[in-house]
Formats: sequence, C-alpha cells, structure tokens
Amino acid sequence: MIKGLKICGVSDPKTLNYILNHPHPPKFIGFITNYEKSRRFVEYEKLKKLVNIEKKNIKFTSVLVNPNDEILEKIKNLNFDYYQLYDVGPERTKEIKFKYKIKIITAITISNKNDVIKYKDYSSISDIILFDSKGYHKSESFDHNLLNGVSKELNKMIAGNIQINDIPSFKNKDFIIDLSGALEDENGKKDINRINKLLSLSSKI
Repeated sequence: MIKGLKICGVSDPKTLNYILNHPHPPKFIGFITNYEKSRRFVEYEKLKKLVNIEKKNIKFTSVLVNPNDEILEKIKNLNFDYYQLYDVGPERTKEIKFKYKIKIITAITISNKNDVIKYKDYSSISDIILFDSKGYHKSESFDHNLLNGVSKELNKMIAGNIQINDIPSFKNKDFIIDLSGALEDENGKKDINRINKLLSLSSKI
C-alpha cells in the first residue's frame, strides 16, 4: 500500500466534486494560489468559492511560491489545512506556520544531491517535506534515487512528472505521491478518466 496521494492543480468545481466523491479519494488536493505562470492558477475570488465545500477528510492544500504578506492575509480564512511553500527560507516558514496556525509542506526542488540535504533545515518546522523537480509549473522529472539516503522517519512527499503507470513502483516506498500533469489532457485540463484510473489503481497497491 502506498502512503497516500495528492492531486495537485485542481481548478474547477466539476473535477473537485468528482475527486471528493470518488470511492478511493486521495489524502490531499492542491490548489495553485499565487503562482500566475501556472495554467492551474486559481484567481482569488474563484478559489474562495471553489474551496468552500465539505472536504470529506481530504486535506486541502494551498500551493504558494514565495508568498508575500498580502496574499497570506487574503487567504487566511479559506478552507485550507496546509500551505505548500516553495522558495521560502526556514525562518520565514516558521513565521508563517505560527502566525497562521497552519500545517506546512515545504517543497525542496531537486537537481542534485546537494539540493536534497536542504530538507534538514526544515525537518523540525515542516509537517511534510515535498521533494519536487525544478520545473515548478512545468512537469519535469528528477532522479528519485537521489532520495535514497533521506531519513525513514521523515514525513515525505514526492512529485516531479510522476505518471500513473509509475505508481506500482512506489509500492514499498514511504512517500505520499503528488501528481498533476499526468492527470491532464492535451489542453492542460484535468481529465476525469485519468483521475479515476489513478485513484482506482492506487487502491489496489
């Protein structure tokens, strides 16, 4: 059994409702909150309506790249369980966590072994460490073997162009698996059939 799934980049009510009502839902759903370069970005007024819903024990995650105080104040009362932070130093992470009383996923972007060890600066602050590629809004891969030395005790998540058919290879790994691009059609829209395939497959592993 894998440790859990996160579906990231949900931006419309139809997709969100489908995931929430699936017989094998993921543990997390991510919403791109302030990174406008991403085609998955959700503008604030739309986001406010989108996440104002019964979550059914799924953790809603606000994905933020180096957020300023303005956006943090704006979203502080929205229906989020976690902030997933990119490009935020340890001290600022700590400040955000305690000020907003929110759980934190720290995203470490990886291209080599030296990037991996940065997680140690956050392991006492963050609730989950996400190891991702340098691609941000682009679905890029990195060598997952770079993570072989990471502490077994660390609560960790992995992303970086993971495909649905890759899921069985994580069967004995202690990661939460984060997918986005693999669940989209040629136009970059979330595909219900791909989401169903992922969730149905993961329930058997």
